[in-house]
Parts: sequence; structure tokens; C-alpha cells
Amino acid sequence: MPQKSPSLPQKNRYRVFGNMALVVPKELDELEKPFSLHSPKPFEIRFQVPDLRVPIRDFLRTREVGEFLSGALAGAMTKAVLAPLETIRTRMVVGVGSKNITGSFVEIIEHQGWQGLWAGNGINMLRIIPTQAIELGTFECVKRTMTSAQEKWKQIEGPKLQIGHVNVNFSLCWVSPVAVAGAAAGIVSTLACHPLEVLKDRLTVSPDIYPSLSIAISKIYKDGGVGAFYAGLSPTLVGMLPYSTCYYFMYEKLKKSYCQSKKKKSLNRPDMLVVGALAGFTASTISFPLEVARKRLMVGALQGKCPPNMVAALAEVIRDEGLMGLYRGWGASCLKVMPASGITWMFYEAWKDILLVEKRIL
Repeated sequence: MPQKSPSLPQKNRYRVFGNMALVVPKELDELEKPFSLHSPKPFEIRFQVPDLRVPIRDFLRTREVGEFLSGALAGAMTKAVLAPLETIRTRMVVGVGSKNITGSFVEIIEHQGWQGLWAGNGINMLRIIPTQAIELGTFECVKRTMTSAQEKWKQIEGPKLQIGHVNVNFSLCWVSPVAVAGAAAGIVSTLACHPLEVLKDRLTVSPDIYPSLSIAISKIYKDGGVGAFYAGLSPTLVGMLPYSTCYYFMYEKLKKSYCQSKKKKSLNRPDMLVVGALAGFTASTISFPLEVARKRLMVGALQGKCPPNMVAALAEVIRDEGLMGLYRGWGASCLKVMPASGITWMFYEAWKDILLVEKRIL
């Protein structure tokens, strides 16, 4: 039988590169072979996107988000209904056209048609949605925080200061959480949405100069830069502070008093409409002179005579029109503020029930 030749070690392979030949070890040559269909892969990297549906859904169902959404929806629905009254009120406050509601209504119809009653309503909707969301959301959040802080201070009796034989106790019991929350709501919403208020007033008062939103933005920026969008911010804050504080304080007090007198746990929808209207009437009456001065400052530049500050604006109104001039347009303002306040609270409480109590949407 022929004998098998002894196995020789497998020779290394050669690789030729131009005029050179290199020896490639067998081990390295094997690594260069493609993997077969059945050979295992050395490693594999997989990226798995986390499922964010549950966290997002839980976030949208939080109390704070529900309150913000309720405020936005309530504000949008209210403004869509009451835009004509807002247009008439703004014209009367700044002294454009007729001095009475009927005359202003007729002038708008004659010069601009029916669509003139909704002049600036697009920017008004863009303004009111974030404004009401921020305002009502801030009010609820600050009110809960202040109420919780008061309860904690009552438990620990608050900090004390001893001066000789006299002990001074610092307490938050004298501070109204509703009043503080109302003031905070007005300030925060004003700081966030004041440029939209400026745009709305320009579109409403001077539609010939500012025929569209894009033209208004470019012209205001060209004339005064970014600062022009915050024209009249200081008087706006001064006017907003008493109005917002009184508005929310009166609503909560009237609601509480009405429920106690009728022995109810909560208001129904018609009750909210009435209580909200009364709160808006009271707040508007108290702060209306500041509102007149604020409007004068914001649109004074359009007429070429802008008072330097709110005191000067008030003095100018009194000099030109007397004390009654401070309440010029008050009737139109109440006609707009009262239904707006009542409808807003009614829609707001209804949306809170849908989003937070029944949770039918989120």
C-alpha cells in the first residue's frame, strides 16, 4: 500500500503589490474571508428608541397642563364671540372716531364693512390663547403654592423675632393667596404676551397703516427695533396689577359667598356666568383710568404726541376732557369685559371638568 506522505505545514500565502511580494500569514488571510451565511456575526449594535407615549400621556394628564389647556381653550372661544365689542372698545378708549358705542359701530361698518368688526382678530386670537393659558395656569399654581405655604407656617408657627421683651411673630395668615395669585397671573402673562398686545392695537386702530400682520411686524421693527414691541410695558404692568388682583379676588370671594348663602358646594354654569361678569365689572371700574392712560401711551406715537409717562397721560386726559375723560369708553369696556369674564370662567370651569375630572380627551 502506498504510504501517505507526511503532512507538511501549510505554506503562507503571497500577495503581490507591483514589483513587491509580501508574505501574509494564514491567520490574517482567514480574517479577510467573507463570513458565510451560517457563520455567526462577531457583534451587532442595535438602537432602541424608548417608548415615550406613556410619559407624554401622563404629562398631558397632569393638573398644571390641564389648567393651561383649559385657559387657552376658554380664551379662544370667548374672543371668537366677543371680537366686535373689543374692536369698538379699543377705538373709543384711544379716542378714534365716535364717542359712543352706536356711532363707533356705524363708522366701522361704513368704512370697513362687517369684517372691520373683526379687525385684528387674527392676532387677537394668537394673543389671547397664550395669554389666558399663562394667566389662568399661573393663578392656579400660585394660589395652591401660597395656600400650602400658609398651612405649613401655621404648623411651625412661622419665624419669630425677639427684641428685648417683645416677641414679633411673622405670619402669612394676613396675606390672601388669591390676591397674590391674581397679581402674579397678570404680571407673568403681560411680560410674556405684551408684543402681541402691541400688534393687536396697531392693527385695530390703524388698519390703513398696518393692513396685515406681517407688515405690522416689519414696520414696527423698522421704526423702533425690538424695544418697540414692548412700548408701554411699564404702564401696562401698572394698570394690570390692580385689575388682575381685584378681578381674581372678587371672583373667588363672590363664588365663596354665593355658595355659602345658597348652601352649595360649587357653582353651576349660569352661576359662573353671573359671578364672573360681576368680578369683571368691579375690576374694570376700579382700574379703568389706568387702562385709558395705558392705551394713550401705546398708540400715542401714531398721532405724534406720546406722553412721557402714565402720570402725564392721566394729566393730559383730565386737561383735555375733564375727569369724565378718565372713564371715556367705560360703558363699551363693561359691555365687553362683563360677558367676556363670565363666558371665560364658564368655559374654563367646563374645560377643567372635561380635562381633569372626566378626562375624556387626554
